[in-house]
Amino acid sequence: MPVIMVPGTRKSDMKTKQTVYAAIILMAAVSPAAFAEDDVDMGFFITSSGPGNGAALGGLTGADAHCQALAKAAGAGGHSWRAYLSTAAAGDDAAINARDRIGAGPWQNAKGIVIATSVEDLHGDNPKLGKNTSLDETGRVVNGRGDSPNMHDILTGSQLDGTAFAGAADKTCGNWTSSGDGSAQVGHHDLQGGGANPESWNSAHGSRGCSQENLQGTGGNGLFYCFAAD
Repeated sequence: MPVIMVPGTRKSDMKTKQTVYAAIILMAAVSPAAFAEDDVDMGFFITSSGPGNGAALGGLTGADAHCQALAKAAGAGGHSWRAYLSTAAAGDDAAINARDRIGAGPWQNAKGIVIATSVEDLHGDNPKLGKNTSLDETGRVVNGRGDSPNMHDILTGSQLDGTAFAGAADKTCGNWTSSGDGSAQVGHHDLQGGGANPESWNSAHGSRGCSQENLQGTGGNGLFYCFAAD
């Protein structure tokens, strides 16, 4: 922008005006979409990290607290967050279904994309989840198959319909308290890979074990889904 000097106008004043004009032009050039995320009411994310002790999450209470802490750090702490995890019946405690813990929906990711309108939609035949929509709490894409390292195994302990497994086989790493023996049912957030249901976001196959090393060796990193339940 050329400087047009007006008689009696100091050069320093003109430089100040130029700076202001440049700032206005820059702000106008930024797409409105760059500001839209500030207004997104996020209701779903994959944890950007796990607690760091494999599948020993501190049970459902510890997993929920981890969801809440990550959501708060991302500016979404006003919701009651729940981990999408099932637990098996143990002693006098009945099994808990992941689908029954997460509220009624709808839920949108950090970019404002609706990933499900209801629990039924979430577990339907045409899930809206996938690598580009199943984002972490900061809006970043989580590594999938073909990336290094692959982290597409997401802990769920659940069947395809979001319910807990029956029977004696451990599908929840001791109801999310073990980082040693056991196994956890995982889904593929990128909807590809191996296992009985490779294209399932919530129930693809069991993990090699419950330690951080074994979860990583199977293709995961101890991550799990979080939903706003209110």
